[in-house]
Amino acid sequence: MAATAPRDLDLVLWGATGYTGRLLARSVAECAPAGLRWALAGRDRARLQAVAAELDLDVDLVLADAHEPASLAAMARRAKVVASAVGPYALHGTALVAACVEAGSDYADLTGELPWMRACIDAFDAPARASGARVVQACGFDSVPSDLGVLLLQRTALERWGRPCRWVRHTFGPLAGVVAGGTARSALTLLAEALQNPGVRRSLADRELLAPGAPPSAPAHDPWWPRFDHALSSWTTRFPMAVVNTRVVRRTRVLLGEPWGLGFEYRERWRAPHWPAAAGVSLASAALPALLAAAPLRSFVERQLPGPGEGPSLERLRRGSFRSVLVGRVEGVEEPVVVHVGSDVDPGYLATARMLREVCFGLAANEFDAPGGVLTPGYVGGERLLERLQDAGIRFQVAPPGRPLGTPTPSTRSGSTDVRVGARQ
Repeated sequence: MAATAPRDLDLVLWGATGYTGRLLARSVAECAPAGLRWALAGRDRARLQAVAAELDLDVDLVLADAHEPASLAAMARRAKVVASAVGPYALHGTALVAACVEAGSDYADLTGELPWMRACIDAFDAPARASGARVVQACGFDSVPSDLGVLLLQRTALERWGRPCRWVRHTFGPLAGVVAGGTARSALTLLAEALQNPGVRRSLADRELLAPGAPPSAPAHDPWWPRFDHALSSWTTRFPMAVVNTRVVRRTRVLLGEPWGLGFEYRERWRAPHWPAAAGVSLASAALPALLAAAPLRSFVERQLPGPGEGPSLERLRRGSFRSVLVGRVEGVEEPVVVHVGSDVDPGYLATARMLREVCFGLAANEFDAPGGVLTPGYVGGERLLERLQDAGIRFQVAPPGRPLGTPTPSTRSGSTDVRVGARQ
């Protein structure tokens, strides 16, 4: 648990004036528990006041600048938990993590920037263990469904068969969501770094990137070309976020002490509506890095993106949704273990805001007993975070034995209440 020095704020939302930050502020305002002492933080008081007025909030406003370490240190000393929505994190996040670790304050973010995540492990894991600060990364659609889904699936396998699953396949789709400017630019920044720096390319290919010092795990072959999944009766192809999600799941395994064995294999795919869609995604994933190596084309793509801080309307985000299914197999057991995950709002923004919010609420309420370090959502929150996510409309449902694999998770819009598998017994 993080240091218990007196703090006058339970939660600070850093980057509250950006597109994702405003969504996070709205999400916290909708569900803040009674007595939560929270604040909006950024470098521009007028913009913070505008967000507070837009959301009709009476909360503290904290001024801090990513390029003024003293202001970040002062903010971190006031807060039990700091949530960051300021990306790219490799450009704007390191000084804030350092400030939180020094102050013994918990920190949570939405990063999927693998090289930066590894840099944080190298620089801050040991100091965070010493100070008690929990640095929790990838607290959104990257990589909560994957991280918590695997935990629930393996818990179920142990309950049913007394042994963990040896193989797990996680298939995403259908997905209905949109991309905002900041996220797209972060992805292009990382891609540009990979194109220019062989070291970055090697790191992105390293399955053990977020597990430094751990023995090599079993490789999980994931071909880039389309494959027909007979169990799901669907074509599948590469899932773009798999490179991040699989590494986060790997780090959780290491932090937990490899409870499922070094031979455990985990991979992710995208469920396409038909073969042409699967083929298109496969070809794009293979060719896009080479195409964007050309500076004029990369510049053209960047000009087509929304500007930082811009994004789709709230109404459009509310029409989004996502579904995924994890299928695990215990060696020597024919019956698979199946977990469905889903929500009925945009995955990358509204669902992501709820995920980060619940991580922060759990940290602020001292509901998680994980020690300090650079950690993952699954390791920090475990069973209690599953409960919180269920209540927030992020559904994790264990399928009964014999149920068809493709059966979708019941929709909260239909009033279904049979998805509380994460609740304590």
